[in-house]
Amino acid sequence: MAGTNLNICAITGNLTRDPELRSTPGGTPVCKLRVAVNSRRKDGQTGEWVDKPNYFDVTVWGAQGENCANYLSKGRPVAVEGRLDWREWESQDGGKRQAVEIIANSVQFLGSRGDNPNGNGNGGGFQPTSDVPADTSDFEGAGVSGGDKPDDDIPF
Repeated sequence: MAGTNLNICAITGNLTRDPELRSTPGGTPVCKLRVAVNSRRKDGQTGEWVDKPNYFDVTVWGAQGENCANYLSKGRPVAVEGRLDWREWESQDGGKRQAVEIIANSVQFLGSRGDNPNGNGNGGGFQPTSDVPADTSDFEGAGVSGGDKPDDDIPF
């Protein structure tokens, strides 16, 4: 029964290189990201906790991909939600190749452009912010913008 299948992936990590933006022959933008995500594990020999990096290829389509290319750069932290996609192809030397990548539904930009990915110079960490301006047009006329006071008859 196909209704029971589930393919959801969510990661947070840092970009290992600058985004690569291309377009399909039909003109659709597609952006490729590579995200490093650390897993902590205990070393059996030393008993110390160590980070093990995992690297994920991420594909972001359309306007969201263009935003990633415009606002992200190597080292920036991101949160990615999407689905896993397995593909297989034949290489130029005739060998079969396989890869699993994440097809992004959403990419959240964490930190800010001025943050140092090593945590130096801003209090030791990232503050979740976004470089992309929020669209507030949905709130216009709601009585809460531009100095208007909200209605006092809200029942809570």
